[in-house]
Amino acid sequence: MEDSGSITEMVLSNGDAYVGSFKGVFPHGKGKYTWSDGSVYDGCWEEGKMSGEGRFVWPSGASYEGDFSGGYLHGFGVFSGSDGSVYRGVWRMNTQHGIGRKQYQNSDIYDGCWKEGVREGSGRYAWSNGNMYIGSWKDGKMCGRGVMKWFDGDLFDGCWLNGLRHGSGCYRFADGSYYFGVWTKGLKDGHGMFYPAGSKHRFLRKCSDRSDEKRKRRLSHISSSNSESVKPKVKRSFSERISSSLLRSSGSISQRTTSLGEDIALGDSSRDIMTCDSSSVLSQSSLDDRTEFLETGSVAYEREYTQGVLIKERIVNISKLSRKSKQRCKFHAKEVKRKSCVDFLEGRKSYYLMLNLQLGIRYSVGKITPVPIREVRQSDFGDQARIKMYFPRKGSQFTPSHHSLDFYWKDYCPMVFRYLRELFKLDAADYMMSICGDDGLRELSSPGKSGSLFYLSRDDRFVIKTLKKSELKALLKMLPDYYKHVKEHDNTLITKVFGVHRISLKRGKKVRFVVMGNMFCTELRIHRRYDLKGSSHGRLTKKDRVDETTTLKDLDLTYEFHMDKLLREALFKQLSLDCRFLESQNIIDYSLLLGLHFRAPENLMSLLEPPDSLHKVETDPDHVEGGISQGELSIPPRGLLLVTHEPSSVNVTPGPHIRGSTLRAMSVGDQEVDLLLPGTGRLRVQLGVNMPAQANQKVMQDEAASVQVELFEVYDVVLYLGIIDILQEYNMKKKLEHTYKSLKFDPMSISAIEPKIYSKRFLSFLEKVFPVEP
Repeated sequence: MEDSGSITEMVLSNGDAYVGSFKGVFPHGKGKYTWSDGSVYDGCWEEGKMSGEGRFVWPSGASYEGDFSGGYLHGFGVFSGSDGSVYRGVWRMNTQHGIGRKQYQNSDIYDGCWKEGVREGSGRYAWSNGNMYIGSWKDGKMCGRGVMKWFDGDLFDGCWLNGLRHGSGCYRFADGSYYFGVWTKGLKDGHGMFYPAGSKHRFLRKCSDRSDEKRKRRLSHISSSNSESVKPKVKRSFSERISSSLLRSSGSISQRTTSLGEDIALGDSSRDIMTCDSSSVLSQSSLDDRTEFLETGSVAYEREYTQGVLIKERIVNISKLSRKSKQRCKFHAKEVKRKSCVDFLEGRKSYYLMLNLQLGIRYSVGKITPVPIREVRQSDFGDQARIKMYFPRKGSQFTPSHHSLDFYWKDYCPMVFRYLRELFKLDAADYMMSICGDDGLRELSSPGKSGSLFYLSRDDRFVIKTLKKSELKALLKMLPDYYKHVKEHDNTLITKVFGVHRISLKRGKKVRFVVMGNMFCTELRIHRRYDLKGSSHGRLTKKDRVDETTTLKDLDLTYEFHMDKLLREALFKQLSLDCRFLESQNIIDYSLLLGLHFRAPENLMSLLEPPDSLHKVETDPDHVEGGISQGELSIPPRGLLLVTHEPSSVNVTPGPHIRGSTLRAMSVGDQEVDLLLPGTGRLRVQLGVNMPAQANQKVMQDEAASVQVELFEVYDVVLYLGIIDILQEYNMKKKLEHTYKSLKFDPMSISAIEPKIYSKRFLSFLEKVFPVEP
């Protein structure tokens, strides 16, 4: 059939019919195609493919009017579903992708970004009952930073994950009271502060003003994005697929639209919706500033929750708390300035250091990854095993332009660390994305006395710490033996090291740093952290310095941990191997970093606050004065359940803990085990990861009691462990001896500097912390 400008009608043998223009044997130009099942397309064609503007109607009643390309819904268009929903926005290859507005059949409305047919990016969702959320979305759910306002006036500004409050946040109640704290999967979990209605302080007013301002700004941005009248350009490309087989029915579109409507069915319980990265923290409008406030005599309530259960509460005089906080901040500022090895990084320079770090790691990993795989050689550890590069701001033949300061980059032993990353099952692309992604790094305050600068990757997988020159030398000196030890022992508890680098700025300023794994990047919230050395000297934390993120010390630990016999044996076997390795390297002064996740007690689960009564519980004066607020509750054991390991039931892909075999437990007949947590999931048990135990704590007895009875509170906990601070060499003994003597430490403490004696005392102390079951 020749090309003709006239209208031609054709009826196919399968019952389909076409009326319109042709080019050869293909529909081309304007035409109407009717399928035998009742589907109809009326619009533009290009060599047999729907391309241009047109209208498609399915037998179900659903319709689309807008741009097509190569047989796909592609460009700007309006889709009206058979259920009454309407989407007006951008499409790509038959799915919503870009900016769009959808009104659901229940009158809910979403304005914002879409990706592959689901809500992802920034957006606003308004429920028909008056609730509204403005913030980030991922995989169709609220995820990231966002603000939720309920029809009754309550408002939450903070972090979300998988549709639930998760991370730091501020909950403002309709009556004017506030709660600043942390949530885990929709439940309060950890420390927080509650400020009753009527509190008059500058910060609370700022928080309210900022929330309203941010909400208005996001609304304005989203509205302006959707008010664009210019349609996206459609690329009219030729498709290999035949339009009659592609859109024969409304399945691919109508079914997807139905599923989008179904996942909003939980909109009626929207107080529980929303999601955010647990690593996210609020900006200056939240937790960091919560102590700048009230008038003299005002009070607040410091609370601690475990998975929604209030276990502790005390009344706080805000004026005193504020003065203590200011004094503490002044002290820390002086201490860090005096001791920091990067004290020249003031103001924006710390930000520049982060950018330099990302640029350097991206360059080094990109350069070393294509090198063919081979065995690690002795020369890979030598002084010549370095990658050096200059990064000028304007860029060069080998480096991109950037917005930081000019700097020189040095990457130590790149081939060795490449193989270490492979041993730890780290994909090079994932490693670069985690550290060098657009989200950047988060700077942390130093938890120790070294004054080191710490960064944390946005996904919490990696910790980056600045090093002193002596620490760098110690690490490079032990690197050959460290590599061998890690290769031979999958379950080693020693800090996992992924790279060592140096940045040199002008005027000779040099910053050395190491990239390590974050052992506290877990699926469960860490409620307590301890740094244990087995010493009593200086190992007590001052109470006025304790907050939610404080790492406590030996004398702060009041628990004994009872574990399955085989789990304990595996733990101490590896601890002994690791200590023996550190002895061989003349390493001293290392610690066991211990993280505890407490499980909510079974008999208190009924006290979990339902979403609709959340604000009533917080503001009820009877609740504040009741028995639950009078002190700590005794939490009886809930019974963590160990079950036979099933790879198909748990995630065994490389995660934040990278490496390690599944452990065996006596309680299941010497089988590999998983940890079953009611209401949470099933976790793979590894050495130092997801290890269940019972924590026994002695109860303080009434001195007036006539009968002396030894009482214990028993908690179910999940343990996370790792050996840290492994860079203090024995050649520092003289310096430490002088320090110990000046502080009038006893002779035994000085002798403990000997590597073998130190490790012996270290293990002896841990055997008391993890006693053998009687």
